[in-house]
Amino acid sequence: MSTVTRAADRIESVPFLDRGDASLLLVLPGLFVFSAFMLFPVLYLVGISVTNADPANLFAGEGVVGVLTFGDAAFVGLRNYADVLTDPQFWNSFGVTWLFVATSVTLKIGASLAIALVVTSDLVRGKRLLRALIIFPMGLPPIFTITVWRGIFSSAKFGLMNQLLSAVGFGSVAWLSGRWTAFVAYNVTEAWLAYPFMVIITVSALQDVPEELHEAAVVDGAGFLARFAHVTLPSIKRPVLFASILTSAASFQQFLIPYVFNQGGPARANELIVVYGYREALAFQEYGRGAAISIVALAFIGAFMWLNVKKGRLADGVSD
Repeated sequence: MSTVTRAADRIESVPFLDRGDASLLLVLPGLFVFSAFMLFPVLYLVGISVTNADPANLFAGEGVVGVLTFGDAAFVGLRNYADVLTDPQFWNSFGVTWLFVATSVTLKIGASLAIALVVTSDLVRGKRLLRALIIFPMGLPPIFTITVWRGIFSSAKFGLMNQLLSAVGFGSVAWLSGRWTAFVAYNVTEAWLAYPFMVIITVSALQDVPEELHEAAVVDGAGFLARFAHVTLPSIKRPVLFASILTSAASFQQFLIPYVFNQGGPARANELIVVYGYREALAFQEYGRGAAISIVALAFIGAFMWLNVKKGRLADGVSD
């Protein structure tokens, strides 16, 4: 008998509890943790977003209670949201963020699919070693990896990327000083950080494709590309789509790459929306405005994920 079953039996043995009440008590610890670390911060953020909170008035109250009740911050309604939605910098950050999501996810899917096909091929030897090497970047702290990639994309001649360009006859590039060269550097680094996760999901999906389907396609005269398009892709579509939605959300929330590379530069041109919210809240000390940016971003990424799950029919059968 499992621990959960024994706990349920003990709870149900209490005279004044019926089965429904016992089930609720088992869920309460999880609900408490969710409320403390997820629900409450979001609700507090919503509260700040409708005030003129800044360091001077938010911390004017006494102790923790004063901060939780927003100190001396005044209620301003939807003014912060109106200011944000009429700020050209918001729309620049909004557009750059979605462009980054689109390009980085495309790069991650393409790279992970190619790597997964290699490590699952019958022609490849040492698959276990290859898989261990592939997931190795997951064990490194992201800040360490991003710092290394910043050195690789250094604008100096000794930067690894510039050395590679020099080796093939090209001149040095000021990677982090130009808008689109920095954007390319963001994408490459993001792909490096996320590809192990994508490869794991894709390899698992490829291994679940029935071999009989490939054999039947071979009998029908289908070549590699035809089998890939008509057998492999339809079979792995759902797992890869699920992983793509998760990594899209991660790309949307990316903060470290642009901030460590050049703080969203040059001149805030590549300022992703999380960096934009951080700068407004902490650099300009506009807590209410920064909270409004975060809520707007949360609404957009929530709608994006819901739409993809709905259209991709990833929740089919959950209610069963």
